[in-house]
Amino acid sequence: MREEDTRTGSGHVVVVGGGIAGLAAAHRLLDRGARVTVLEASDRVGGKLLPGEIAGVRVDLGAESMLARRPEAVSLARVTGLADRLRPPATATASLWNRGTLRPMPKGHVMGVPGTASALAGILSEEGLRRIGRDADLPRTEVGDDVAVGEYVAARLGREVVDRLVEPLLGGVYAGDAYRISMRLAVPQLYAAARTHTSLTEAVRDIQAEAAAAQQTGPVFMGVEGGVGQLPLAVAESVRARGGEVVTRAAVSELRRVGGAADGATAGGPHAGWRVVAGDRVLHADAVVVALPAAPAAALLRAEAPAAASELAAVEYASMALVTLAYRRRDAALPEGSGFLVPPVDGHTIKASTFASQKWGWIGEDDPDLLVLRTSVGRYGETEVLGRDDADLVRVSRHDLREAIGLAAEPVATRVTRWDDGLPQYPVGHHARVARVREHIGKLPGLAVCGAAYDGVGIPACIASAYAAVDQLGGDRAGLDALRANPVQSLHGGAGE
Repeated sequence: MREEDTRTGSGHVVVVGGGIAGLAAAHRLLDRGARVTVLEASDRVGGKLLPGEIAGVRVDLGAESMLARRPEAVSLARVTGLADRLRPPATATASLWNRGTLRPMPKGHVMGVPGTASALAGILSEEGLRRIGRDADLPRTEVGDDVAVGEYVAARLGREVVDRLVEPLLGGVYAGDAYRISMRLAVPQLYAAARTHTSLTEAVRDIQAEAAAAQQTGPVFMGVEGGVGQLPLAVAESVRARGGEVVTRAAVSELRRVGGAADGATAGGPHAGWRVVAGDRVLHADAVVVALPAAPAAALLRAEAPAAASELAAVEYASMALVTLAYRRRDAALPEGSGFLVPPVDGHTIKASTFASQKWGWIGEDDPDLLVLRTSVGRYGETEVLGRDDADLVRVSRHDLREAIGLAAEPVATRVTRWDDGLPQYPVGHHARVARVREHIGKLPGLAVCGAAYDGVGIPACIASAYAAVDQLGGDRAGLDALRANPVQSLHGGAGE
């Protein structure tokens, strides 16, 4: 093995993981004057952000948009040379494939929870609409320290609201189960309002009034010409151009503290540091940022932070697959809009479809004669469908597209991208688990964690998590406090549709 950077105290930080969180941490560390090495186990950077192509046009094969109403992702894109390639969606109109009919996505709701029954007219049955009206007469439903979104909304408004709208909307972010997902983390506006309101519909109307008063303008989401997968490539290029090292095919097998006391509570001092083993390289660093999914992070941290590792090992993930299909425009036609969501209760295989060539203008610019769309398949706990081979996933996607929008043409190209354990699940109490992880990690000077497992699965949330980790290394906990105070902005734009 080659021993490198044998002296600590030189401002060397090793970032383990080259997804967008790890790269953002490296970029911020360079701003702080550190010497940075990023170690990525796979043969590419970017994690769930994956640029690709189909039939000669550029597409995303992972996450395909980022929330623009918070600054981290858009700002990072701008400072890494992508300012002139930022693009809002060409259309933001979406639909719901509900009871066999494609209907416009209703307005007047917060993550599917309506302010009035009339907001869901045409989506719910008459009985479902009447059930919403009984919310005002129900006694208060206590939410405690946390509660499942589906459980709370069903208790107030009935299961039909959850099954027909809340579930497909949340599924688009987490590929999860609304009856398990934490309301405190997934819809924190509702959680906060539920603590002070008796009526849920009244709480939604107050949230909507506050949003209207804030008068937010501009696009809600943003893309990058050529695909959001260009973002990690630009960040990695910027890190290298500024003197940082980004190494792929460098799986870290060991992380150990050196030069400090055995007890993390008293460790530190001028000679304390970390020994990082990656293949035949042994690096010595003053600090380490672990930017890995929960399971590999747990494996790496087990020797020095066993309590944190135990907590991380318990984090569950959902797997999913994206099926990208390309058609000749003369053979196929799509409805207006950016795509549609699918309530699982209707029993279809796909959970969503994005009309990529209508949503992102550059696809049509690459080839005006091509239509590109994609479907997403797989939710938390669904193992049978993801066990099918690629050809079968294409077949069931085409079947559902034919049923939903009448698309019977033969595609000219197809691609299946599988994201095994791609999306961390945020069940009730996840916030407390994250707090315990950070408490244990905080006892080890020079160590921080970040990524989608902690503060939100969206691109801006992962970047914010990275910045907070860098701040923590510098002794500033303000970033972590901000994440806890405003998690609502953390939960959009992930790998789901």
